[in-house]
Amino acid sequence: MAESNDSVSVDMEKIYLGGKEHHIQTGCGSVSVIVYGDYDKPALITYPDLALNYMSCFQGLFFCPEAASLLLHNFCIYHISPPGHELGAAAISSDNPVPSTEDLADQIVEVLNYFRLGAVMCMGVTAGAYILTLFAMKYRERVVGLILVSPLCKAPSWTEWFYNKVMSNFLHFYGMCGLLKECLLQRYFSKEVRGNAEVPESEIVQACRKLLDERKKTNVMRFLHAINQRPDITEGLKGLNCRTLIFVGDSSPFHSEAIHMTSKLDRKFSALVEVQACGSMVTEEQPHAMLIPMEYFLMGYGLYRPCQFSSSPRSPLSPSCISPELLSPESMGLKLKPIKTRVSLDV
Repeated sequence: MAESNDSVSVDMEKIYLGGKEHHIQTGCGSVSVIVYGDYDKPALITYPDLALNYMSCFQGLFFCPEAASLLLHNFCIYHISPPGHELGAAAISSDNPVPSTEDLADQIVEVLNYFRLGAVMCMGVTAGAYILTLFAMKYRERVVGLILVSPLCKAPSWTEWFYNKVMSNFLHFYGMCGLLKECLLQRYFSKEVRGNAEVPESEIVQACRKLLDERKKTNVMRFLHAINQRPDITEGLKGLNCRTLIFVGDSSPFHSEAIHMTSKLDRKFSALVEVQACGSMVTEEQPHAMLIPMEYFLMGYGLYRPCQFSSSPRSPLSPSCISPELLSPESMGLKLKPIKTRVSLDV
């Protein structure tokens, strides 16, 4: 019976949105990229958080019909997995050097070159958001916009560094054990969906827990080591010349980090959306909260979500035909935060 359940899980990942998987050899090893959509459309690349891949980090967003129609109408999606985090990945040999965050950012350039992509839209979650921000700072001409979820920009605090070291030790000695999975689930989700003695955990947490079982401990340790050694990139944020939309749950362990990052970006071209009663992984926990801000954000590039009966032509990712002030904090950030995703009605 267990084997049957495993086979169903694998099949579901492989048919997710009909994507095609590519294994690309780069300067720091092989990387898996799942591509979905029309290759002639503008590119949106995604990068997940620690121990996750596209299925466990972005399926909630792409299974949300309104968000899917917005993103899949306008983009060809390239889901990049951290090395060794893809479905069915074998353990990476200890003979291979552990990549740094800079190596991982450089790896993205090799992916873009492999597909002959120019400038792309980027979407990343926490550790993945850091990698994509670093990529945007190093290769400004290759990024047209950033959608960051609970992003990091500072070097790890002493508390985070120590916590990551503890997780690394658990991985080394016990693998993806129950306690380690609890630590990761606290990183991703709010307590509201993680449940307690009286309330069972939600389906999204249950699904994530099962997908974590598939990760090889050495591969997760390598990514964790890179993130725990990350440099502070705060000073380079002012130099970003692309629009940036930041989401963060108010229950995220990285909430203050996202606020700090927003304060360092150019306010004319960045916006913050805080989502109430939500953890770090807004893409899974409350994907509907992302829809309207993303619609406004993409309108600045001449992109839009088609109505149900629209047979409109493909939208180009061209310079904005709408004023940049659309993305000012006054129009995007301050008025939208916090988004109330749970409404109580007076009877």
